[in-house]
Amino acid sequence: MKKLLFFLFTFLFFSQLSFGEPVDLKQDVGNLSKTKWQWLADKDVTKLETLFHENSKFVHMGGTWKKKEELEIIKSGRIWYKKADLHDQAVELFGNTAIVWSLITLDAEVGGNTVSNRFTVTEVYQQQDGSWKMLDFTFSKVMDSHQIAH
Repeated sequence: MKKLLFFLFTFLFFSQLSFGEPVDLKQDVGNLSKTKWQWLADKDVTKLETLFHENSKFVHMGGTWKKKEELEIIKSGRIWYKKADLHDQAVELFGNTAIVWSLITLDAEVGGNTVSNRFTVTEVYQQQDGSWKMLDFTFSKVMDSHQIAH
């Protein structure tokens, strides 16, 4: 009987740990995504360079480019992500890969012009060597009534 109780206790304890982990990981990735917006506003290319995977891609209204170009654009101020108002966010995990969908209103300066657009931003992250790396960063312009499915 003691063995059975020990087994049940151990099983329930570790089951709770494994069930709790995805929620924590989702929260971690969601928080990383939120923090990234501040790094963009601050033009903190050092932190962004660490976050962006070496082969990452960036899809904007005006084009698609790779990590090196994205960092140069941010550093030079050709695109300055001044402020992102986060309206909604959904995070899903697929093994060591996470996808974040964020509904935002982005105030930015693009080519010297101040703009404000509503986007659903899709970010793909992969956990590598204990840290999350961004693989993809895609902006989709959406209407005001747009909602993220949860």
